[in-house]
Amino acid sequence: MAKEGSESILQFTPLQSSVDEGFWHRLSFLKLNKFGIDDSPILISGFYAPCSHPQVSNHLTLLAESLPSDSNDESAAPPIIRSNRNRCSVPGILYNTNTMESFQALDKQGLLKAEAMKIWEDIHSGKAVEDCAALSRFLLISFADLKKWNFHYWFAFPALAFDPPATLVDLRPASQWFTLEEAESVSAACNGWRNSSATADVPFFFVSIGSDSSAAARHLKDLEACQHDVQKLLFAFYDPCHLLNNPGWPLRNFLALISSRWNLKTVRFLCYRENRGFADLNLSLVGEALVSVQPGWRERQCVPNAVGWEFNKGRKIPRCINLAKSMDSTRLAISAADLNLKLMRWRALPSLNLDILFSLKCLLLGAGTLGCQVARMLMAWGVRKITLLDNGRVAMSNPLRQSLYTLDNCLNGGDFKATAAVRSLQRIFPAVEAEGVVMAIPMPGHPVSRQEEKSVLEDCKRLNDLIDSHDVIFLLTDTRESRWLPTLLCANTNKIAITAALGFDSFLVMRHGPGPVNPNPNLKAETETSLAAGIDNLVLTNTDGWHRLGCYFCNDVVAPTDSTSNRTLDQQCTVTRPGLAPIASALAVELLVGILHHPNGIFAEAEIANSNSGGNFELPLGILPHQIRGSLPHFQQMTLVGHSSNSCTACCSTVVSEYRNRGMEFLLQAINHPTYLEDLTGLTELMRSANAFQLDWDDEIEAADDECVEL
Repeated sequence: MAKEGSESILQFTPLQSSVDEGFWHRLSFLKLNKFGIDDSPILISGFYAPCSHPQVSNHLTLLAESLPSDSNDESAAPPIIRSNRNRCSVPGILYNTNTMESFQALDKQGLLKAEAMKIWEDIHSGKAVEDCAALSRFLLISFADLKKWNFHYWFAFPALAFDPPATLVDLRPASQWFTLEEAESVSAACNGWRNSSATADVPFFFVSIGSDSSAAARHLKDLEACQHDVQKLLFAFYDPCHLLNNPGWPLRNFLALISSRWNLKTVRFLCYRENRGFADLNLSLVGEALVSVQPGWRERQCVPNAVGWEFNKGRKIPRCINLAKSMDSTRLAISAADLNLKLMRWRALPSLNLDILFSLKCLLLGAGTLGCQVARMLMAWGVRKITLLDNGRVAMSNPLRQSLYTLDNCLNGGDFKATAAVRSLQRIFPAVEAEGVVMAIPMPGHPVSRQEEKSVLEDCKRLNDLIDSHDVIFLLTDTRESRWLPTLLCANTNKIAITAALGFDSFLVMRHGPGPVNPNPNLKAETETSLAAGIDNLVLTNTDGWHRLGCYFCNDVVAPTDSTSNRTLDQQCTVTRPGLAPIASALAVELLVGILHHPNGIFAEAEIANSNSGGNFELPLGILPHQIRGSLPHFQQMTLVGHSSNSCTACCSTVVSEYRNRGMEFLLQAINHPTYLEDLTGLTELMRSANAFQLDWDDEIEAADDECVEL
């Protein structure tokens, strides 16, 4: 950062390029189907925007739409996209050669000089004032080897060189240059410029500040009209660079325009940068430069020298990209699906761990309204390995609410939901590794005969194996008792378990706490061969007083029992407001991503809105709640915390210990005897005590009433 009063050569941070794969695929299509062996120059467009992150510069980006359309007019430029604040369009030219030898033999300095001459001509003709994007025109040379799908390319961003070089007098953050009143006014003026559809993508302008500290952002063409009516004048430009020591590359040609057209020797400039779409004067820079050129430099016929070939790893050499692995449709789908996630990591979430998401194995218990939505949300977050478990068939009423099914799935008695959902996921995204399991979950309160015991126990073992082989379990079934066995198995193995449950107009989304075995984030999970090894460690709190979070059943005072028998039609169907399931499903998946990115994972303490309980951890995804309860009638949602209960019928130490000791025998007893779990956990005694207390209270009331009557 330059100190005021000291002078040094003004240096600029070079612009960098970024080419989307879609550009190369589009170029390949045009080469094969339109251009053939014609290697005439092609007019293209690039896009850039002001820097929006204090540690990341913006690049000039080429997309598929940067190339011209399929029309027969080969000289037609691609349509200019206006009014997009994140895409300032700049003109460019592409020289795509037919051979590698032709690519290497191109007169690179001559091509750069030709583009610089166009910029110089635009400055003297006034075009650069009317359409200032011409100051940032660029050049791209390439060779497309469509047999091996290798693309060799090299960018140049022509910049006119001053002789002698411009000197820097002052450069500092804009917040230090303006007064408080001026800063507020300049921010408002720049935000207005950026938010206007007429100027959002106009990258060069000027800011005038009056004697009353009021600021205005205006077009360059209006400079002569108001040049003498302002106290301070700054030439502003969208700066893609994030560095605080140097302005970005676009300033070079901007200074050439200012010096040549308005004959200014001292130039104050504003490197406009922003944060979250608004002007950031701490990131933006204000500088002062002295432009002193030799006589005749400003003459139209004296074209200055030009620089601007992009560096590749510190050297002036071309780049090469190979797209062979992404040319089939599946890999193209993967690339397209991952684009948003990678952009999130580059900009808003640098700590986003895509490797965890890509390798995650998720088991979805229930392939109904919630299961369909959760599966799609998981794929949107990059999860590729999804197993759906359900024993139901697709009914005629399902496709409207359950997004993975169509009418064809309902015919001939209906397809099994688990397998139909898998086929649908594969059609949506061929790279998904989806599996469907047709199976009913054994449930307490649903007794089985001796003839059925073997089959039910096999289902218990199969469910245990499925939970063991997955990283995350989603409980998305539509009955309370069907969630009991998965909850117990997850508590036994410390698996991440997330429940989503719906009412008519309300929902619950929650993450289950870790199981009672070694509830400490520093201890590793036990192996399958040590089933009973951790019984002595069955506790609710650790030595630091940390209390583990509860599960879906921890607040219940009765054991789960049969809730499906003797129900009317509206009770047999899941009757909810249609918008409820997508909301709950999205929150469930977002909750999972939060767990995966928390340093303590499943052992993370619960946070509620507006809390400061996150400790010293930086959580870019926000707080990590335990429970989210929502209400559509009031369009509200709450974050709640519920700790584990020592009388829970699913996750308390008593139940987990009994399961580890007796295994399948215990499960069979819980299934066949509805009150067994209540007796085991002490809920029966608790209810008996509560009832006795209530009876005693009633007797006292009656005695008091009798006494009053007598009086």
